[in-house]
Amino acid sequence: MTTDAPVTPTAPAPAPVRGPRGLPLIGSIPAFARDPLGFFERLRDHGDLVRWRLGPQRSVFVSRPEHIGELLTGVETVFRHPELGWAFKLVLGDGVVTSEGPAWRRKRALVQPAVRPRQVRSYAETMTESAAALAESLRPGQRVDVRREMLALTQRIAVRTLFGADTAGREEVIGVAMDTAQRAIGDEFRGLTLFLPPWVPTPGRRKLKAAVEVIDAEVGRVTEQRRRSGEERDDLLSRLLAARDDEDLPLTDKEIRDEAVTLYIGGHETTGTTLTWAWYLLSRSPEARARLTEELTRVLGGRDPGYDDLKELTWTDQVVKETLRLFPPVWLMTAIAKEGSTIGGRPVPEGTVVWASQWSAHRDPRWFPDPDSFRPERWDADAADPVPDHAWFPFGGGARACLGARFATVEAVLVLATLAQRFHVAVDPGDIPPRTGLTLQPDRPVRATLRPA
Repeated sequence: MTTDAPVTPTAPAPAPVRGPRGLPLIGSIPAFARDPLGFFERLRDHGDLVRWRLGPQRSVFVSRPEHIGELLTGVETVFRHPELGWAFKLVLGDGVVTSEGPAWRRKRALVQPAVRPRQVRSYAETMTESAAALAESLRPGQRVDVRREMLALTQRIAVRTLFGADTAGREEVIGVAMDTAQRAIGDEFRGLTLFLPPWVPTPGRRKLKAAVEVIDAEVGRVTEQRRRSGEERDDLLSRLLAARDDEDLPLTDKEIRDEAVTLYIGGHETTGTTLTWAWYLLSRSPEARARLTEELTRVLGGRDPGYDDLKELTWTDQVVKETLRLFPPVWLMTAIAKEGSTIGGRPVPEGTVVWASQWSAHRDPRWFPDPDSFRPERWDADAADPVPDHAWFPFGGGARACLGARFATVEAVLVLATLAQRFHVAVDPGDIPPRTGLTLQPDRPVRATLRPA
C-alpha cells in the first residue's frame, strides 16, 4: 500500500517532452473531451513529463510515482489548489475540497474529527444493517441493475450517517438533486463547459441551479431542525454542529451546508461506483470469487460483519483495493505551479497546470504487471512485486488527501462482505467500458442475475 511520504528523486528528471500539438487556440480539448482516459494513456506513452495544452492552459502531465508524490505532497506549498469549475463551486461551495490557505486549514481541522477511525467505527453498524436490509428485499434468480442498487444503498447509508432520521421520506428528493449536480460537474471535468463564462445560460446550468436550490433547502431544513432540538446524535451532522475552531467558533450554517454536501458526495457516489465495479470484476473472476467465499465463511460463518472483523477480512479488502486500481472513482487530479515550483528537479513555470491521472498510473505496466487483469493477490502482504509509493492513489494523497477515505473503504468492505455471503452477482456477459464524469461510471446499466451464495 502507498504512503504519503514525499519522494525526492535522486537525479533531475529528463526535460519535459512535447505531447500532442492540438489545434490553434483550443489545444487538445477535442481529443480530451472525446476520450479522456485514452488521452491520458497516450500522454503517458510520450514520456514521464509531457507538455500539452488544454485550451489556453499550459499543462504538464506526470506519470512516474515519485513525480506524482511530489505533486500530491506539494499542494499548499509548492503548488496551489486548482481553480475548479463553476458547477463544482456552485455545488460544493467553499468547503474543505475547494478552499485554500488558512481557510482550508481551519475547515480541515474542524471536519477531520468527524471521519477519524474511532468515529467511522460508530457508523459501521449502519453500513451493515443497510446492506442486510437490501439483501432481505432481494431473491435468488432476481434480475437487478447492479449500479442502481449499489447507488441506492450507499445513498441510504450516506443520508443515515450524515443526517440520522431527519430526512426520512426525503431521501429520493435529495438523491435526484445530487445526481443532477454530479452530472453537471462531470460535464465540466470533460471540458464541455469548463471555459464558458458563468453567465452563459446553458440548459444543464439551469437544471443545476434548480438542483442546488433543492439541496440548500433540504440541508438547511435539517440543520435548523437539529439546532432547535438541541439533540446530540451519533451522526456526522451532530459532529459538524459541535465542532469548534481554535477561537472556539463554530461552523456557520453555510459552512455546515458545504461540508455536508462534500461528505455526502464522497460517501455516496464514489463508494456506490466502487461496489458496482467490484461485482462486475468478481463476476468475471471465479477464482477471486471463490477465495472471497472461503474467507467470508471462515471469518464470519454466516453472521453479518462488524468493524472488528475488518482486520480478518484481508482478501475482501484486497478485492476493494484492486477494484480501486482498475476503476478509480476519481480518475484525475490537477494542481497549479507556484513561483519556483519544480517536478523531479526540473523547474515548472508559474501558472502551469500539472496533471496526474489515477486511471493512467494505475494501469502502467511498469508498476503493475499485467495491468489490465483483476488480480487482488497483487496486494498480498508478501507479494513479489510490491507497489511503489504513489503509484496507487485513488484518494489522492498528502495534506489534501480525501478525508472520507477510511469511511469509504470500510463501507465498501462491509457491504461487500454482507451481500456476498448471500448472493453471487452474475453480471451479464460482455465488457462494460467506463464513462468519465465526476466519477468513473459504467457506460451502461450493469445487468445481473442473483444466484445463491
